[in-house]
Amino acid sequence: MPKAWIQERKRDYYYRKAKEEKYRSRAAYKLFQAVEKYRFIREGDVVVDLGAAPGGWTQAARKIVGSTGFVLGVDLKPIEPFPEPNVKTIIGDITEEETVRQILEILPRRADVVISDASPNISGIWELDHARQIDLAQKALEIALQILKPNGNFFVKVFQGDMLSDFIGRVKKHFRDVKVIKPRASRAKSSELFVLGLRLRAV
Repeated sequence: MPKAWIQERKRDYYYRKAKEEKYRSRAAYKLFQAVEKYRFIREGDVVVDLGAAPGGWTQAARKIVGSTGFVLGVDLKPIEPFPEPNVKTIIGDITEEETVRQILEILPRRADVVISDASPNISGIWELDHARQIDLAQKALEIALQILKPNGNFFVKVFQGDMLSDFIGRVKKHFRDVKVIKPRASRAKSSELFVLGLRLRAV
């Protein structure tokens, strides 16, 4: 990694804050800030975190849902286990149907919220990275539609680009209220945004 990038990261306020507060990644604060504003995760909720490694969002979600909720983290890579009994993790590919079956077997009931901060391997070719990110967001949406309860919520990372408006349109078909958010903890020069779908329509 370039030395300048490492130095910038060490100076980063949220990177330092995550270290101090023992969160696994600075991304935890993006979720906290979005939830603080839109209240889409509540105490006692069942939450599924897709593309969860290293577990920053899973950790943040557990703090919000408390001891009466349940959080399941899913990733292709193993996630270091959490000490809390109401947090589970599985190794799973969000592009495979088998993963949906695994998730439903573990959940105590249908999910109140599905969140996804999944990212593709960045190639540096903008159109390709944007397309891959939208594809991951679409896969997360497909899973959300299978595991969410009616009126459930969906929160997913996207990259800005020409495929974004189509994706937002797809989310609008299924959720009563859709917002596009850039939390303060997102780096200013990053092109990432988050799409929030509130209140899944009953089929």
